[in-house]
Amino acid sequence: MRAAVITQPGGPDVLSVQMRPLPPLTDNHVLVRVIASALNRADLVQRAGHYPAPPGAPPDIPGLEFAGEIAALGPGVSGWSLGDRVFGLVPGGAHAEYLATHADTIARVPDALSFDDAGALPEACITAHDALRQAAFVAGETVLIHAVGSGVGLAAVQIVRALGGIPYGTARSERKLDAARAWGLEDGVVPVMTEAKLPQFAAEIMQCTTGRGVDVILDLVGGAYVGEGVRALAPRGRLILIGLLAGRDTTVDLSRVLSRRLSVRGTVLRAREVAERIAFTQAFAEEIVPLLADGRVKPVIERSYSLEEIAEAHAMLGGNDVIGKVAVRIGL
Repeated sequence: MRAAVITQPGGPDVLSVQMRPLPPLTDNHVLVRVIASALNRADLVQRAGHYPAPPGAPPDIPGLEFAGEIAALGPGVSGWSLGDRVFGLVPGGAHAEYLATHADTIARVPDALSFDDAGALPEACITAHDALRQAAFVAGETVLIHAVGSGVGLAAVQIVRALGGIPYGTARSERKLDAARAWGLEDGVVPVMTEAKLPQFAAEIMQCTTGRGVDVILDLVGGAYVGEGVRALAPRGRLILIGLLAGRDTTVDLSRVLSRRLSVRGTVLRAREVAERIAFTQAFAEEIVPLLADGRVKPVIERSYSLEEIAEAHAMLGGNDVIGKVAVRIGL
């Protein structure tokens, strides 16, 4: 099979398309012929040498999400047939023509979705949905989404709307906020940076919510955004930390955490055990796939590349001006 391979840590130029053996097929696993995928920040960080693949994942083949057809069934697999259209998340190895994954960590692609669209949905939708579930989000609540113009951000906007919430957002530019508004964003803020490089957005978010603050924050940025986010939370608000683009250090007003009974929680998908991966895939299949099937949640794809153009795709996502997803076409 053809696969995108990280030949050594570095920039996009270290990526090479090489021939590799098919992955082994073990009990309760399926072999998927990958047709479409997309890039994620984790792929860029892994390529740079700062985020090694977890045990069991290919160490040098990136790719976390996929859409394709079942090519083979391992012993013990039931409920699936050869040729079934499926999509899902893996800890790595999706930027190859074939991958093997546990049969309970895949979901059925709705008939209304093309493979190209389906390949750009699992990571963004599952990340957003899983974070909302951890926040115990319910209809009627307000949600602030950082990096709202990203793939996860735009999926979160649509999911929050579809589930009866009100999404707000922050982004690095008005262009990204305008794009998010087209997908249902209620209002948004381009944070002002102080001389000390600290973001300021809490006052504007408080104003947007008539002084109450937001019930939930999905923080894909981290760093000083966490401390400022605490200032934007309503009483009993919940902040779910998903990413660390702005760094791993922050200062938090703990008196506000106490007085408002706030919760701050971190989350990650890639390193979870199989049982947890099965659980979030089932939740995705039951609650989000129907929204994809009827068009209430749609993929937002900035541009699509072929597998041979994987280095160009990495360079584009690394430029930080992408709205939505950078897709990768793997097979025919």
